[in-house]
Amino acid sequence: MSEQQPFSVDIGKLRTAAKPEATSQVIQTSDVAGERLGFVNRAPKGRGGRQPSPRTGQVHAKTLPHVAEEISAEAKRRGVVQGVLIEEAWALYCHQNGLETGG
Repeated sequence: MSEQQPFSVDIGKLRTAAKPEATSQVIQTSDVAGERLGFVNRAPKGRGGRQPSPRTGQVHAKTLPHVAEEISAEAKRRGVVQGVLIEEAWALYCHQNGLETGG
């Protein structure tokens, strides 16, 4: 029998080899070859999903029922959301009273 134990690995014989640096031309060549063979880049192209809205402020306004119905009807008639009506009303108020708006 030999002196060496079965299934042992001599760690001194293991070696690592560094990968060659990938230049932009090598990457481009491999991308073109891959596309020619039907492979496409499936990496995400950025953040998906819903885009962030510039309208992030919320106003909770309790109104009388007839006022709420009138605002809702006007928004539907014009094809806008109720927040747009509130923004326009505020801008008109500021204009009539000589106030500066933040927007």
